[in-house]
Amino acid sequence: MSTPKLPIFLAPLQGYTEAAYRNAHALAFGGVTSYYTPFVRYEKEEFRNKDVRDIAQANNRVPHLTVQLLANNPAKAEAIIALFGEHNYQRVDINLGCPFPMLAKRGCGSGILPHPHDVQQLLQVVEQHPNMEFSVKMRLGWESPKECIALAPILNELPLKHITMHPRLGKQQYKGTVDLAALSDFADVCQHPLVYNGDLTTTEDITRIHRMFPQLSGVMIGRGLLSNPALALEYETGCKLSEQEMRQRLYTLHQEVLSQYEKQIEGGEAQLLNKLKTFWEYLQPIIGSKPAKQIKKSKTMDSYQEAIRAVR
Repeated sequence: MSTPKLPIFLAPLQGYTEAAYRNAHALAFGGVTSYYTPFVRYEKEEFRNKDVRDIAQANNRVPHLTVQLLANNPAKAEAIIALFGEHNYQRVDINLGCPFPMLAKRGCGSGILPHPHDVQQLLQVVEQHPNMEFSVKMRLGWESPKECIALAPILNELPLKHITMHPRLGKQQYKGTVDLAALSDFADVCQHPLVYNGDLTTTEDITRIHRMFPQLSGVMIGRGLLSNPALALEYETGCKLSEQEMRQRLYTLHQEVLSQYEKQIEGGEAQLLNKLKTFWEYLQPIIGSKPAKQIKKSKTMDSYQEAIRAVR
């Protein structure tokens, strides 16, 4: 009897998995159970315009979307949750995993993990909104894996849909290897469904982590899906796309992203071009180094489009 396939969630990556990309990926590839928005922040009593635009229902066409917040205190979290409510969202993910030092030193993301009291205070918002479904995305800790173990009793008391664990420390950012032994220790004390996140780049990686942790309720993939947009589809179907079909779907993905950015970006050709170049940053293994260099060097939309034709 074959093992059932795990649900796959697209991880939120600032600057990459915005609405335009999510919509295009769902259209061209699919295979993703739920797409997650990059985190929304509330700073100086206001929201960033790009965050509000990114979660607007009119700009999102994926079948299942989870919005994510980043906050270091209940007041900010409540303000963001109110914004989500205004936009009719009921699935909210709380980011306790962002490793970027600028945010961590303010007690945001993984920077809050060494402080159980602050975590407990922040997560009180979960019980204040019984009409919403909450999940948490986190790391093992900032300095030590002992931090997530210390937080387990707090997390276990909350009505969470699941916990997504990236088994690195915040101070590692994305360096070094994932700590699967520490993940196992956390899984032993975690009473919520567990989703794995970190260094999944092939279908074999997904299958291997599922065998190691058969209790998993899903996997969340970010960089692995950016470098191979077909990964979720190939895992779901058990079939690898041919080179020709991959390029065709990749072209469809790009054209859809281009179409959405042309409507959204008002800063002229240079700004549009800079934004489009980020689309290809993870894709060099698929398109080859020569086209990747031509795309990076392009100075006008005409030269950019010429480079794109080589990819197709």
